[in-house]
Amino acid sequence: MKTFSSIQELQAFKGMEAGPSEWHRVTQEEVNLFADATGDHQWIHVDPERARRESPFGGPVAHGFFTLSLLPMITERITLVHGLKSRVNYGLDKVRFTAPVPVGAKLRIRATLQTVDDEGDGVVKVAWLVTFEIEGGDKPVCVALSLAKLYF
Repeated sequence: MKTFSSIQELQAFKGMEAGPSEWHRVTQEEVNLFADATGDHQWIHVDPERARRESPFGGPVAHGFFTLSLLPMITERITLVHGLKSRVNYGLDKVRFTAPVPVGAKLRIRATLQTVDDEGDGVVKVAWLVTFEIEGGDKPVCVALSLAKLYF
């Protein structure tokens, strides 16, 4: 885990990578709960038998947005900023789902700090280039620029 205690430490880390995180196994239960939460019940995600028969992927796959939704949980496993009052999701840029995530696969992330903008009054905007990797895969399954505001 990479820890930061100041804005200066964040700025000094610019261009460097945190991670990789530990692996997280994607379960059918998680995919089903995500489908319930979002109303996206496409059979390719929630009907394992049909997905095995008809899917070009040979079985059910996670929603792309489900993969992306793991970002806060997994990020907390690789970075920690001491002294924060709050961290607010500011958005995402350049999100790409570059490969399917089969149910049962294991994912992890690596994150490279791209920018650290001190906005004054204890507010810092950061951008991390996040890469989701799949165990045994030869390319990422998702790449995104994750933006956040940190309130010290």
